[in-house]
Amino acid sequence: MNQVYITKASKYLPNAPVNNEQMELFLGKIQDSTSKAKRIVLRNNGIQTRYYALDPQGNPTHTNASLTCLAIENLFDNHFSLKNIEVLSCGTSTPDCLLPSHAAMVHGLLKGQSVELNSSAGVCNSGMNALKFGYLSVKAGNSINAVCTGSERVSAWLRSDKYETEIQSLTLLEEHPIIAFQKDFLRFMLSDGAGAFLLENVPHPIGTSLRIEWMEAFSYAHQLEACMYAGGEKQADGFLKAWSDYTPEQWLEQSIFAIKQDVKLLNENILLKGAESMHTALCKHALSADEVTYFLPHISSNYFRERLYEQLKKVGINIPLERWFMNLTKVGNVGSASPYLMLEELMNSGNLKQGDTLLLSVPESGRFSYSYAFLRVM
Repeated sequence: MNQVYITKASKYLPNAPVNNEQMELFLGKIQDSTSKAKRIVLRNNGIQTRYYALDPQGNPTHTNASLTCLAIENLFDNHFSLKNIEVLSCGTSTPDCLLPSHAAMVHGLLKGQSVELNSSAGVCNSGMNALKFGYLSVKAGNSINAVCTGSERVSAWLRSDKYETEIQSLTLLEEHPIIAFQKDFLRFMLSDGAGAFLLENVPHPIGTSLRIEWMEAFSYAHQLEACMYAGGEKQADGFLKAWSDYTPEQWLEQSIFAIKQDVKLLNENILLKGAESMHTALCKHALSADEVTYFLPHISSNYFRERLYEQLKKVGINIPLERWFMNLTKVGNVGSASPYLMLEELMNSGNLKQGDTLLLSVPESGRFSYSYAFLRVM
């Protein structure tokens, strides 16, 4: 088996950063009213700025595929160019189209030559799954390199006009005209951007390289029902009824395609299963918390930071908070791109030293799955 190295990391964040006061300028107000959830959500998540692929009038400025393409192009230099790509592995929660695949759309923009494609679907773990595909391809000798990405273009899904028909229906029924918290709060949690890694079977001849020591993934869908979903509606028994089983009129009346999250289910399980899966991963590889120089946890909100720390301590994993590296407050929660954006910033910071180790941790509330990657600075 080959060794696999992340030899370069890049990103693309669209337009200028958007602060908390500007958010509804870009996303719009539902029924011309400031969201009642906004203040609570922003206080808890701690995000100060984020990026939207929208202009101030709410018009799209980029597609998901174009964000991804721009991040990949930032990998190119004298060492590696478009003509060198062998595998293109792309993950996202928010593809531009149902078909063709996200990776195919990115390849179409990149041009270049024929390459092997992989598209990873899901929520936050889709970026990590894309990384694992590239990792296994290079490790097995199937390819000498792979470009892996995580990206989101979720802002257009969160625009207020996506909810107007549902609001009108509720008003006609003389119900309180407000979108359920499970839909509204996500409008102030999620944002846009893309990250890309270059994986190779040899270290970079000059720059910093991170050797991937191992990757692990876990799913608890056999135990827990869907928590974060779009294109469907959860029924009383927990079954997720698909968009294709609704009429076109219901798609609008019930905002079927809106991203939703079961907040109660999230709070009860996301940290518990996270600690359980991380304990399993570290035990499998006989890795102790003392051996981790930097811990890079993707968390959706600063609300979970201290709680995750305490939950990990309960299973014997005590990584002091001063060894945690996060950039949530600056770039926002960019879903599958978040681990890429964290690692890109740290890798290009100049702070890493040979022998340092990094543990990436990514939870996904879709139906509770978790991914981990352990890296060593070469």
